[in-house]
Amino acid sequence: MSLKNKKVLVTAGPTWAPIDRVRVISNTATGETGLMLARELNARGARVTLLMGPVAGPFAQLKNVRVIKFRFYQELKKELFSQLQSGNYDIAIHSAAVSDYILRKPFTGKLSSAKKSLHLRLVPAEKLISSIKKISKNTFVVGFKFEPSASEARLFREASMMIRERTCDAVVANTLSAGKYRAYIAARGEWLGPLYSKKTLAFTLVKSL
Repeated sequence: MSLKNKKVLVTAGPTWAPIDRVRVISNTATGETGLMLARELNARGARVTLLMGPVAGPFAQLKNVRVIKFRFYQELKKELFSQLQSGNYDIAIHSAAVSDYILRKPFTGKLSSAKKSLHLRLVPAEKLISSIKKISKNTFVVGFKFEPSASEARLFREASMMIRERTCDAVVANTLSAGKYRAYIAARGEWLGPLYSKKTLAFTLVKSL
């Protein structure tokens, strides 16, 4: 598929789940993969919108890429759904590391640090990837599945399940098993990989679209 003038939405980086006015629950995602994807897509002529979480990045280098920043889970949810409803995107690549759990009701103000213990009640967050097709049924959706330590067989099963459930048209399944990055792509009936760097992943994924 030629990507010339195709509208592509990319999500990247972590989300914050607030505990109180100054504390959050987050993760260690860097947004690096999303930045590389946006750069590669732009180089191939796509019209890219990048929703980027609270990380530092060389955004000035992303010429002709529209960058919209978010911090909190709810901000990403609102902006993602808004873009899908009004943007008429051909492709959505959901690489953001979205919070799996959030506080049902964050504390108001700032919690005292003098507390001897603190109990937080977390509830499952809505899986945003599951809503993309419901909002924009003709958008080609690429999802991401990360497992800290997983065999190729397990990654294949996880990716295949996401495609069977029809939440995604393609899936990137990746791992840091034994401290080494490894990724595979399930797309259009193919299983591509292993890919040993995020740069190679970005190039291969965009080429496969």
